[in-house]
Amino acid sequence: MSRTIIYTYKNEEKTLTFSYSQYHTIHEAVAAAEGIDLRQYLKMEQQVEAVSSGSKAVRDFRDSHFRKLGFGKITLAKKENRGIGEK
Repeated sequence: MSRTIIYTYKNEEKTLTFSYSQYHTIHEAVAAAEGIDLRQYLKMEQQVEAVSSGSKAVRDFRDSHFRKLGFGKITLAKKENRGIGEK
């Protein structure tokens, strides 16, 4: 099932359809949508994860890196609760 990502890139708010079958994280999806290569970032993220004791260091590293790339808020839109049989 796909979800919608709402994100800001270079002060412009955008939306994107996202599925976990295509990307591991919403950050990878928005970077791909903007044509940004994340190979070096993903290697560094693995190193930070390996040496840190908690997930806060990885989260701080990710947030800092994406701010440098020009991203602002990156979030999933709320799910719509539909009744049974509604499409």
